[in-house]
Amino acid sequence: MACRISELVIDAADPDRLAVFWSKVLGYVELGREDDGSIEIGPPGVGFGGPQPTLILSPSSNPRTGKLPLHIDVSPTDRDQDAELERLLSLGARPVDVGQTGAENWYVLADPEGNEFCLLHTRLRPL
Repeated sequence: MACRISELVIDAADPDRLAVFWSKVLGYVELGREDDGSIEIGPPGVGFGGPQPTLILSPSSNPRTGKLPLHIDVSPTDRDQDAELERLLSLGARPVDVGQTGAENWYVLADPEGNEFCLLHTRLRPL
């Protein structure tokens, strides 16, 4: 028996803002809200327990210090990497420098709260 990643929890100063951003990036929808202000988003029609993990945007006022020890990588599914980069930038992502050489075949970006994520080159088949 093995485990599977079912949820990723991201601390957020503004969970609503990040829920909107990541829903647009991933094609997710809001699945629910908790009394503490947490918002869960996930694949439409599937939700928790499906082949893709859901995201929980959890309210936090703790300031982040330094580079994240874990980050999300995303891959385009219905367009090439350059077109997806333009889409992500139009949604509010921004390029960040974490020491890349310029020879990488991926882009390092940050969401509206500065959480780093990478846009990979390989195009994946949609689920």
